[in-house]
Amino acid sequence: MRVLGVDPGLTRCGVGVVEGVPGRPCALVGYYVVHTDPGDDLSLRLLHLDRSLADLVAEHRPQSVAVERVFSQHNVRTVMGTAQASAVAVLAGARAGLPVQTYTPSEVKAAITGSGQADKAQMTTMVTRLLRLDAPPRPADAADALALAICHIWRGGTRSRLAEAAERVRRSGAAGGGGGRSATARGGGRSATARGDGGRATAAGGGSRGPAAGGGGTGGVR
Repeated sequence: MRVLGVDPGLTRCGVGVVEGVPGRPCALVGYYVVHTDPGDDLSLRLLHLDRSLADLVAEHRPQSVAVERVFSQHNVRTVMGTAQASAVAVLAGARAGLPVQTYTPSEVKAAITGSGQADKAQMTTMVTRLLRLDAPPRPADAADALALAICHIWRGGTRSRLAEAAERVRRSGAAGGGGGRSATARGGGRSATARGDGGRATAAGGGSRGPAAGGGGTGGVR
């Protein structure tokens, strides 16, 4: 599974692409930071972020997108910008027809370090170790995005397989039930009804790419 993780931010948005399967070491594909100029109009900043993320999705062709879930902060202006960037990231995944999963910071920390209270230094150290990199990914936004991608492979991948299995059961039931009716098993005077669930990248802001730390991937500033 290839996952594109996004650590949303309006001024700096971290993006990390990781490949792997649950229970096995993950591999780095690449990491980036998309920059927007605080002096630009908000609409232009969001447009730039949207285009950059769309380019990265098209370039790396992930199977899923993982985005950090925005939580309340004391600085309302900061959280508003983060929320707007998060929405753009979710949209980029949805537009490409990809499943998008959000995770809280504590969920990601617990998945990567075993503690939901881990600090940034601990997170960066673990990401470097898990991806077997020669040097820590910089800046922290990139490390956080890689952590999101790893978290989704380990946790969200299981969710995806369960959802796919449920969908197969639903389709099988619909095909065998005839006319969309549910199949009913009777025994001992009681009935039990089984039902399925219904249901390339351009450099941003004049930045340039540089080699990523290990893993043969690419890193860059956009």
